[in-house]
Amino acid sequence: MKTKKKINSNNLLIMITIIMFIVMYAIGCFVYAGKGFAHVQTFLNLFITNAGLICVACGMTCVMLTGGIDISVGSLIAMDCMILAHGMGVQGWPCIPTIILILVIGVIFGLVQGFLIGYLNIQPFITTMAGMFFARGMTAVICTDQLSITQEQNALFYSWANAKIYLPAFLGYTNNKGKVMTPYVRPTVIIALLVVVVIFIVLKYTKFGRSIYAVGGNETSATMMGLNVKRTKLFAYILSSFLCSIGGICYCLNTMSGSVQQAKGFEMDAIASSVIGGTRLTGGVVNVIGSRFGVMINGTINTLVTTNGKLLSSWANIATAALLCFFIILQSVFAYFKNRNN
Repeated sequence: MKTKKKINSNNLLIMITIIMFIVMYAIGCFVYAGKGFAHVQTFLNLFITNAGLICVACGMTCVMLTGGIDISVGSLIAMDCMILAHGMGVQGWPCIPTIILILVIGVIFGLVQGFLIGYLNIQPFITTMAGMFFARGMTAVICTDQLSITQEQNALFYSWANAKIYLPAFLGYTNNKGKVMTPYVRPTVIIALLVVVVIFIVLKYTKFGRSIYAVGGNETSATMMGLNVKRTKLFAYILSSFLCSIGGICYCLNTMSGSVQQAKGFEMDAIASSVIGGTRLTGGVVNVIGSRFGVMINGTINTLVTTNGKLLSSWANIATAALLCFFIILQSVFAYFKNRNN
């Protein structure tokens, strides 16, 4: 009985998410087999394209676990990319110190937002909206033009962006010219997967992770248990912004550019991926593995629309919105039955 209850309350949404991803991708492989959708590289491209979003979704999951939200992540990524592009591409800054600077900025950004939310009890939406406007405004202050990072400007960063980690050749395919195409991933994929593993371990096996779950479940109960709710929220937002900066570095490695318009709507993609992955909007229940599959579903929808070639890109947003509504309704239904049983 306990096992059944555990599956119903905590894991059913994640199971639905995983099954939905498998079915959606299998349909794509069947319908667009002639356009290369079934190739291993197409599947790996989901990770390559969405490496930054996976990192951001992990951070968003931690914040939403406390019952909060962070809508500043897209603007922070834009600011990170602009600093990287302007610093290395225009000012000639070395690669490693610039990346360290980006990570420090992420920590400071999260520290300010976490202090306002945790210790001054300002609403997370209002606080992170201010952070969103600040980061987007600072991006424009740095430069209003679109900047690119070339090999001549920073050879090390350029080599990282173009590095390939090849998989076994038998997973490849022969193209129309008779050349064997060996599948590969970028270093950003390894970074994103490491982030998923580390956050999974932190949330499941550390005192800090258990504290976040307790705060998200019931702040009053967490306080009575002797947990420092304010400090837990503070560190949750620091972690979110830090992971966002890692995601910004991955994003910049994919685009090799910085722009004021970059990563617009990225925060909504992260929130949608987390919710589709089983994160409850009210906090207390999340699974970072589910959030990763939420990102994969989002990426699969975009790939299906792109592969079709005849559909407007707006259909990807419509499909994501429909899925988001579906999972929110599921959360409400599960919450209703759980409350009724209790």
